[in-house]
Amino acid sequence: MSKLGKEKRDILVARVKESKKDQEKTKEQIQTTMEKFQQLTGFQGGDLEKQYKQLNSEYEQAEDQANKLRDRIKSIDQVSGDMFTEWQKEIDQMSNAQLKSRSAAMLRDSKERQATYMKAMQKTEAQMTSVLSAFHDQVLFLKHNLNARAVGSLKNTAATMNTNVNALIKSIDTSMQEADKLISSLSKADQS
Repeated sequence: MSKLGKEKRDILVARVKESKKDQEKTKEQIQTTMEKFQQLTGFQGGDLEKQYKQLNSEYEQAEDQANKLRDRIKSIDQVSGDMFTEWQKEIDQMSNAQLKSRSAAMLRDSKERQATYMKAMQKTEAQMTSVLSAFHDQVLFLKHNLNARAVGSLKNTAATMNTNVNALIKSIDTSMQEADKLISSLSKADQS
C-alpha cells in the first residue's frame, strides 16, 4: 500500500474509522437480537417456530457482524505494529538529536494511545464473545424445545442476558471513544 502512495498512518486511521462503523453495526445488531429474544420470551401464542427462525436469523447476523469486527481488530493491530516498526527505523536514521527526541516522544504517545485502544477493543471482543455464546446456547435450546413451556422458562435468562448486552454496549461505546482519541493522536503526530 505504501508504494501506492498510502502511508501506514493513513491506513491505520482509515481502519480505526472503519472499526467504529463495524462497532456501531455490531452494537445495533446485538440490540436487535436481544429485542427479538425478549419478544420471544414474552411469547403468548402463535407460530413459535416462526419466532425461533427470526431469532436465529438475528443471531446469525450478529455473529457475522462480530466476525467482521474481530477481523478489523486484527488488521488494526497488524498495521499499527508495522507503522511503529517503520517509525522507529526512521527515528534511528535521524542525526538531529532534537528532532529525534520529538519524534520518539510522538512515537511513545502513539504507542500508548494504540495500546489503550486495543485494550478497549479486546475487552469489547471478550464481552461480545460471551454475549454471542449465550445467544447461541439459547437459540439451540429453543430449537430443541419449541414449546411454550420452554419459552416461559427463559424469562429469567432474558433479564441476565439483557444486563450482559447493556455491559457490552457500554464497552463498545468506550472503545469507540478510544478510537477517536487514537485518531486524534495520530493526526497530531501527522501535523508535527
